[in-house]
Amino acid sequence: MGFFRGLEAEDYDRQYSDRELVRRIAGYFRPHLGRILAINLLILAIAAGDAAQPLIVSRGLDLLAESPRLDTVLILSAAVLALGLFNWGGNWLRRWITALAIADVVAALRNDAFQASVRHDMSFFDQFQSGRIISRITSDTEEFAQVTQLITDILSRLIMAAILIGMLFTVSWRLTLVVLVFAPVVFGVALSFRRLARKVTRRGFRVLAEVNTAIQEAVTGISVAKNFRQEAAIYEEFLEVNRRSYQVNLQRGYALSSLWPILNALSGIGTAVVTYAGGLPAAVGTITIGNLYLFVDSVRRFWLPVVNVAAFWSQLQGGLAAAERIFALIDAEPTVQQEDEHPAERLRGEICFADVCFSYSEQERVLRDFSLHIAPGESVALVGRTGAGKTSIARLIARFYEFQEGRIEIDGRDIRTLDLETYRRQLGIVSQMPFLFSGSVADNIRYARPDLSDEEIEAAARQIGGGEWLETLPAGLATDVGERGSRLSMGQRQLTALMRVLVQSPAIFILDEATASIDPFTEAQIQEAMDLILQRSTSILIAHRLSTVRAVDRIIVLENGRIIEEGDHDELMALNKHYAELYDTYFRHQSLDYRPPPAEEDFDAEMFLPEQLRGQAPA
Repeated sequence: MGFFRGLEAEDYDRQYSDRELVRRIAGYFRPHLGRILAINLLILAIAAGDAAQPLIVSRGLDLLAESPRLDTVLILSAAVLALGLFNWGGNWLRRWITALAIADVVAALRNDAFQASVRHDMSFFDQFQSGRIISRITSDTEEFAQVTQLITDILSRLIMAAILIGMLFTVSWRLTLVVLVFAPVVFGVALSFRRLARKVTRRGFRVLAEVNTAIQEAVTGISVAKNFRQEAAIYEEFLEVNRRSYQVNLQRGYALSSLWPILNALSGIGTAVVTYAGGLPAAVGTITIGNLYLFVDSVRRFWLPVVNVAAFWSQLQGGLAAAERIFALIDAEPTVQQEDEHPAERLRGEICFADVCFSYSEQERVLRDFSLHIAPGESVALVGRTGAGKTSIARLIARFYEFQEGRIEIDGRDIRTLDLETYRRQLGIVSQMPFLFSGSVADNIRYARPDLSDEEIEAAARQIGGGEWLETLPAGLATDVGERGSRLSMGQRQLTALMRVLVQSPAIFILDEATASIDPFTEAQIQEAMDLILQRSTSILIAHRLSTVRAVDRIIVLENGRIIEEGDHDELMALNKHYAELYDTYFRHQSLDYRPPPAEEDFDAEMFLPEQLRGQAPA
């Protein structure tokens, strides 16, 4: 891919016409019609004041040419000062009202983009990097705000240009036609930059998203980088991304800034031609000095908004490109499609898979004609080697992914007909790496039940081992967990995550049990918390620990997306087939009766060392 690697459009990106983008943007401004009307009235008044200034000076020059008087000079100066103050006050008020309107519009746009992103399926976040999504919600909306601010400035200049053209016609319609001949040339040059401006701007936004992604990944994984002493490597990766960003934005700057000198040169030529054409009649006395000044100054003032409008067309492409990326995020179609939205009342927890086929992609088929029935209140453990389909089953029950064939029923109802919000409220999910939000332990426990008091949370927490685990926390329930729970041990994170589910009292409990080593005391407390949940819920446990496997009602053994064995621990061990093999491989060493077999051969650690370091280990 070369230099432009990583700058491709996302799969959900789409092309919008300028008309469609303007229509969508106008929809966000519609609630602020009162402010927009006030802004337009102020723009009209300011433009009229700007246009009146050369007219006043022109008449003053004619009066001074006829009869030079001090009072005329004072009146002329006072009139120009009054117009300047009027324009300053009008511009300040206009910008203040404009800032309020734009802030509200950007806030609404950002809200919609964020709401759309959080409502997307888990597959969306698996496929697309979070840094790029964040860039659309933050950087692109900010770019849109800046361009929207420019729109009001350009509108003011357009009105002023229209007033000036009318004034020029009253002075000399012939000279005005000369001016108007040059205007289409200026606009034509500006429009020729339109496609280039949109292209380089869109690429600039994409490379900014790459920078955001690189920073987020580096900061999130800094502990791993430090552990493997790769700080220099991630810095080099960032330098490469930042260098690419520099080059792309340099190209964008060249493309957009090159328009101004061309337009200024054209306007200068037009002004010179008009000055020459107007100077000849002035020389023979057919036009007054004041009118000549009025015409030349008005032409100069006319070219300023015309050039601004023409150049702004390229800048406008930046705002349209930003809006295009934001609307693409909002309009991205979800993978999970609900056929209806029946409210999910309190569930019994019956789960039925009927001939379900599921794949993450065409090349990655996970479940094949999969069928499974879980009775209300039953607890089952899913065991199998990596890739057997355990986590996929849990994700389908949570409706995080869409299955391609078959049927999944909850309490006899098609899962595709349930309202996802009320349905997921009755799910309790603990992932393999429990995620904690910044705040206290109590804040994380009450995440799904904001109405719980500290006393209720403490009473629930003391159901586990008499609350001994609370004593290990520096400030009890008020302990700050840090970013992602970094200030807690893995066992404390698991207990907090389990407590978050316990107080929720879910109808269906899904646990992707962590494989991290924990001490026997913490394991006993975690098992006690799980037992409390198992008593109240239908439970699906992706088991990695012997204690979990033995605690459930039924064990489901999976291989390549199919059920090959099921039963309780003793029944499956008696079969002496796949589960017995898994038990000997993964679970037996966790038993208190386990004795490791003698090593058949010594482990050669030097095979992992660089060749030049082998044989240099101390004796």
